[in-house]
Order: sequence, then structure tokens, then C-alpha cells
Amino acid sequence: MKDKKVTIHDIAARLNMSASTVSRALANNARISTKTREMVKLKALEMNYKPNQLASNLRRGKGKMIGVIIPRINRHFFSHAIAGMETITNPAGYSLIICQTNELYLNEVKSIQTMLNNRVDGIIMSMSSETHDFAHIEAAVSEKVPVVFFDRTPDGVDVDSVQNDNLTAGYEVTKHLISQGYKRIAHFSGPLHINIYRERYSGYIKALEEEGIIPMKELLFENVITRPTGESVAQEIIASGNVPDAVFSVSDYAALGALLVFKKHGLKIPEDMGIAGFANEPFTELVEPSMTTVEQFGEEVGRNAAQLLIDRLEGVSRAVSRLVRFKPKIIYRNSSLRGGK
Repeated sequence: MKDKKVTIHDIAARLNMSASTVSRALANNARISTKTREMVKLKALEMNYKPNQLASNLRRGKGKMIGVIIPRINRHFFSHAIAGMETITNPAGYSLIICQTNELYLNEVKSIQTMLNNRVDGIIMSMSSETHDFAHIEAAVSEKVPVVFFDRTPDGVDVDSVQNDNLTAGYEVTKHLISQGYKRIAHFSGPLHINIYRERYSGYIKALEEEGIIPMKELLFENVITRPTGESVAQEIIASGNVPDAVFSVSDYAALGALLVFKKHGLKIPEDMGIAGFANEPFTELVEPSMTTVEQFGEEVGRNAAQLLIDRLEGVSRAVSRLVRFKPKIIYRNSSLRGGK
């Protein structure tokens, strides 16, 4: 049987004083003498008293808590973004509650409701790949809970956001592949209703058209962002006989799946097939050949998202929504280098 939790009433009984006096002493209320406050805190420590933080938050209406909603916590970018957020939120006295949606819209809706039910002060989030409707986000905004988006952001919702310049990144990766002599460049995209994937696709198209290369629909593969989908699409490509000479993937995981399949079927990387991914996952440096990718600066993105929210909570920011944008860095590695950059 678990030990009964010590309450302020237990402490009050031991010290022969009222529970309200104990409560004020533990809260450092100036109406209670320094001597009494120290006596109460010492007795609370001796009795292993643990305050009910949730109850305290409910009484105050705010709990110095920030909700974070992300698609997948096991992605390099998102885990580093959270680390970046904590460098800002912790010194400011805020704690994070983290939910992952696993790319499911319903999970995202439930996560928003969980945050609101727990009276978080604000929310930082990146949308799931299934999200088309933003009513749940607008509901949070309507309840005066500040929301900051990072990476995947909704269209037409007036909130602060932090993004990478995905159009420029898509453009520069494709231009690099063309500079290496690749002409039939396939594109593994994410769901094109999501801003980041739409922008990377636009950059890909822009680079092709600048070089006089006609984009081909049969070389666009949508919603390919995991290793299994990358493997599956690569198998389809091999079976079709319509094999491109390069792949620009919006996901390192999908690029890895494709790379392994192409190697299995005897294609040499980068001689026969160039491959470039996106996100600079740790394995991209270790796979053979090492993989060209894009660094998204997750920690910097997370820090900026947290600072935007803290500014809102502390009344520093203006009424108008703000956008912070980073230019991603292309990391050139052996999977696409036929002879220099």
C-alpha cells in the first residue's frame, strides 16, 4: 500500500498552526514572518511534503507551462528543436509538455485539447502531415492562448512562425544535381498541401526550368517521407524501367530507403544515380556513400520559436504576427558528387 501523501494540513497539525498560515509560508507570502516561513519550510522538508503543482496552477489560472506538439519526436530536426526551446524556456521559468501526433490529424486535435485542458500558457507546434483543417488551432487562438508555429505552418492562420527557406533549399539542391550532370531528376515529395513540401517542390521546378529541363509528372512521387515509402517507390521505379539518374528527396529517411534499393539492384551511387536528402539526420554521414542533405538548424529554429512565444507571454511583442526565416545549408557529400561541387 502506498504511503499517504503529506498535505499542508499535516504540517499545520505538527506545528500547531492553521493550514492557511502554512500555505502562505510555503508561498513566501510577506505577511508571514521570516522565522515562521523558515520553520514551515524545514518541517515540510522533514515530512517529505510535495506540493500539488496542478492544483496550484488551477488556482492561479497559469502554470508557467508551454505545450509543444510535433509530428515525430524521433526525428533529428524535431528533437533538436525541443532542445533549443528549452534553452529559452527553462531560464524564463517555463516547463514544456510535449505531445507527438505520429502524423495523425486526430492526435493533433486531441493534443491541442489536452493542452487547453491543462491550462498551458502557450503552444509551440508543427502540423501533422494529415492536417487540412485548422479549426482546432483557431480554437486555441480564440481562447487567448498564444500559438507559435515552426517548420510546418498553416495557411491563413494569423500566428507567429519560424520557418526554413524551403524554396531556396529545394532550388539549390536541384541546381547542384544538375551541375553534376544529372538530367532526369526524380522528386520524392511530402504531402503537397503542407507548406514545406510545396515550397521544396517549387524550388525543384524552378531549378529545372531555369536549365531548360522540362519537369515530368512521372518523376514526381508524393507523400514519400519514410524509409518504407522510399524503398517502395524505388522498387516501383526499378520495375517500371523508367529509371531517373538522380533523386531529390524531401526526407533523408526516404532517400535512405531508395539508396539501399538502388544499390541492391546494382546501380552505382553516384555514377549511375545521384541522391540528395533533407534534414541532415545523423545516419547520412555514416551510410555508404555518405549522403548529400540539407541542414535545417533545428536548435536555432527551436530557440527562435520559444523566444517568439515568451515575448507574447511577457507582453514584449507587437500585435502583428511575426515570421522568422532561416536559410538552410546544403551539405555536399558523396551520394551526389560526380566531380566537385
